Amino acid sequence: MVETALLLVGRVHHGDAEKAAAAQSELEKWRTGSPECRAALQTAQNLWDSTDASFLQSDIPVPQRQSPARTRRNALGVLGMGGLAALLWGGGRWYWQQPVYELALQTEHAQQREMRLPDGSEVSLAPHTRTRIVLYRDRREVQLMQGEMRFHVARDTDRPFTVATQWGLVRVLGTTFSVSTRHGQMRVEVAEGQVAVLRGDGAGASTGVEPAAAVTLTAGQAVEANGQGLGPRTEIPADNVGAWRSGWLVFHDTPLGQVLAQWNDYLQQPLRLGSHPRLKHLRLSGSFPLRQPQAFLTGLPDMLPVRVLRNAAGEMQVELR
Repeated sequence: MVETALLLVGRVHHGDAEKAAAAQSELEKWRTGSPECRAALQTAQNLWDSTDASFLQSDIPVPQRQSPARTRRNALGVLGMGGLAALLWGGGRWYWQQPVYELALQTEHAQQREMRLPDGSEVSLAPHTRTRIVLYRDRREVQLMQGEMRFHVARDTDRPFTVATQWGLVRVLGTTFSVSTRHGQMRVEVAEGQVAVLRGDGAGASTGVEPAAAVTLTAGQAVEANGQGLGPRTEIPADNVGAWRSGWLVFHDTPLGQVLAQWNDYLQQPLRLGSHPRLKHLRLSGSFPLRQPQAFLTGLPDMLPVRVLRNAAGEMQVELR
């Protein structure tokens, strides 16, 4: 009961106007409720107020002039009471702001992973993905350092869900979408619901731009972001978002270098892009089954002006034809 009351007190101080008003209304019910509710609310309020220690000022009288020995004894007594009060009541805001769940995940070559979070959200990790997930009492945060993730976010208006990368920030309440970080950029694709994408500052945080400057995506839309900012909104088949979970690699006007990089997440022998500068400008669209990489290699020369060769090191290399 104390933790629930503390969460309401925190929302009064840190929520937006609507959430603060709703939390204040709920707290009024606690004040007129059972003795247990009133006691829990008083304890929560004491925990919150204790961080500035102002409540001690009215409880500890100004000391009178006394002998040095007695002054030292009284000072130790006051410090003892203050220390005890800090132990009993201190850290309300600190406690409220601590994570309730924290997890670091990493997948290896050709490894996928799926899991359900305590809030009911579901996350899927593609190969070569590194992430950190932290759930707080008032928000849910994911930091994607590398790779690709698909999210099915449980709706919770009191705890927004954000995904941060080096190139941007994605904010949602409840939806299904994917975020990938490859070749110096971030890509966001939405299967259900709606997300807001903000450009990053190069260090995994949003730039503080106004919400109006964010790009809003709905189902069947995608956007990319890099060091220069956000690109244009594009249309994609919503069913293809996170298709790798079902054994498919799907590309939408994707640079050939990124295509090969995604295949290399699964292939035992990596594909290399040749040195000809025109290769970097070739782009590919299509859906390809992961179980048939040889079919992709065989058909690639029919889709693009390239050929697949084996180089001196014995590696498969894509060269311009």
